[in-house]
Amino acid sequence: MAEKRKLFEEVGTPEAARPVVATGVIDRGQGGARGAIRIWLMILFALVFVMIAVGGATRLTDSGLSITEWRPITGALPPMNDADWQSEFAKYQEIDEFQVQNSWMQLADFKRIYWWEWGHRQLGRVIGLVWAMGFFWFLLRKQIPTGWTGRLLLLGALGGAQGAIGWWMVASGITTGAGTTDVASYRLATHLGLAFVILGFITWYTLMLGRSERDLMQARRAKENRQFGLATGLLHFAFLQILIGALVAGIDAGRYFVDWPLMQGQFFPPDAFDLTPGWRNFFENPGLVQFIHRVMGYLLLAFGIVVWLRGRKSAHPHTRFAFNAVMAALALQVVLGITTVLYAAPVHIALCHQALAVVLWVLILRARFLSAYPIATSLRGTKP
Repeated sequence: MAEKRKLFEEVGTPEAARPVVATGVIDRGQGGARGAIRIWLMILFALVFVMIAVGGATRLTDSGLSITEWRPITGALPPMNDADWQSEFAKYQEIDEFQVQNSWMQLADFKRIYWWEWGHRQLGRVIGLVWAMGFFWFLLRKQIPTGWTGRLLLLGALGGAQGAIGWWMVASGITTGAGTTDVASYRLATHLGLAFVILGFITWYTLMLGRSERDLMQARRAKENRQFGLATGLLHFAFLQILIGALVAGIDAGRYFVDWPLMQGQFFPPDAFDLTPGWRNFFENPGLVQFIHRVMGYLLLAFGIVVWLRGRKSAHPHTRFAFNAVMAALALQVVLGITTVLYAAPVHIALCHQALAVVLWVLILRARFLSAYPIATSLRGTKP
């Protein structure tokens, strides 16, 4: 008895010969270990965050010049015996920082600052190792999603450049007979600025990998362009303020004027243009550098309020919350900055000020990301 055929079944077409429906371009690029790579990036994020904090402590404790040589490989080992310690101390005693500022130091005092700098450099090596192990693991296993190899390789290249810039910075302070007791402030700003750039890329990549390619492509259609542009402007403004903050830290300008809102009883600091040539004052005059940092802080807060008010008009609850978080962090950062000044920048408060700058930077990036790729929600405020 003949078997009954189903409605619309093609007569005479074998089952194996029927075409397989292929997914579209929108589904491509979802392969690879997106979740695992995202976890790896989050580990790198945590390490870079700690690196920035340790770098801040190294600067605030005047420890950055305690190691006078750049030995990327052999420098991983600290002094192992008394002879090694005496050798390192003898090298430090030859530079101006010891001769001019720290000639009172004994070996025990030197060891305290040495460990800060060694820890900072060692953490840099750990970050490089974690990046290399993760990158080549995913690369050799062919688990990197389409289009992501160059992005992840960029992180390694920037990390390598950061190591070289770190030594370029330290070398500016290792002098004999020049009377130099600190690294060049503009080199310190370059070093810190690149750290924030690296952290920014890691944050952006982590946010992107947290959602599928299909989701991102659909969300991009609802991009809030004006809000995205304002968030981008705020991001650049905050970055500029971070660089100026590095100049303040580089010359200890936060410890020169400890009154607020005035500076030694007046709006504009005295002796703001004492150095010659005049351009040096913008990098090396504590009064002028701190004044610029203060004024930029006020302007950043004002612009942040404008961006926040625009962000509150977003049609997406997650985006509105992201801009609320930015505003809260920005207001707290201003208060903490004033506190840092009033207490003459003690290490623990100054480190909190720097750490909050990282938090603010990440929150601005997240608000900007959600402006470009909003999360769709139902009328009840939940994801569809």
